[in-house]
Amino acid sequence: MSENRVALITGAGRGIGAEIARTLAADGCDVAIVDYAEESAASETLEKLAACGVRARYYRCDVSDFAATKAVVDAVVREFGKIDILVNNAGITADKLLLRMEEGDWDRVLSINLKGCFNLIKHVTPYMMRKRYGRIVSISSVVGMMGNAGQANYAASKAGIIGLTKSVAKEFGARNITANAVAPGFIRTAMTDALSEEQKQAMYKLIPLGSLGETQDIANAVRFLVSDDARYITGVVLKVDGGMYI
Repeated sequence: MSENRVALITGAGRGIGAEIARTLAADGCDVAIVDYAEESAASETLEKLAACGVRARYYRCDVSDFAATKAVVDAVVREFGKIDILVNNAGITADKLLLRMEEGDWDRVLSINLKGCFNLIKHVTPYMMRKRYGRIVSISSVVGMMGNAGQANYAASKAGIIGLTKSVAKEFGARNITANAVAPGFIRTAMTDALSEEQKQAMYKLIPLGSLGETQDIANAVRFLVSDDARYITGVVLKVDGGMYI
């Protein structure tokens, strides 16, 4: 990847987002981390980015807030000069069976996971259009393709990301802006590490490759989609799920 590209990554304080940030930084990208947590929660990530010799800055923001996301995008452009890459990774869950799901459970998940993507794309693309260059990758989920009991809100938000991605790809392709989605399956995180061995074995049976994915697997997919090697790829959903949903 060419150096001196600037990547704005949401939800990058920890987990998958932090892995994406470290991976792109290792390729020479300057990184703007946008996250809702306090900056201290991302101190380890910021240290690792600095060790890569790139510029890195943390911006605290609720991505569901339209005005706040515009302010952050404008601030990133003022400090870094541009935004070449947008990675929409911020997301939450509020799992309940539909009969027990409250309106607030639905609204908050859709606001963060789906409206958050819209907000960032809406505010970043004008800058990308001026440069006639942009790479947008949004993190969906195989649940958005296959559904899952107890996750109607989450599945709807992730399915919405897929539709949004395809529409953005068609609207902005003429300006050399690509838009793609990555759909993770079961990925090893602190949450999956806390599962019992019996629960893990049940998960493994759903995955032809027989193991959980790693956060680096998702980061590698993002790195490819924002690279020059993927210049002619847009509007796709890249599943990274070990064959879980075929």
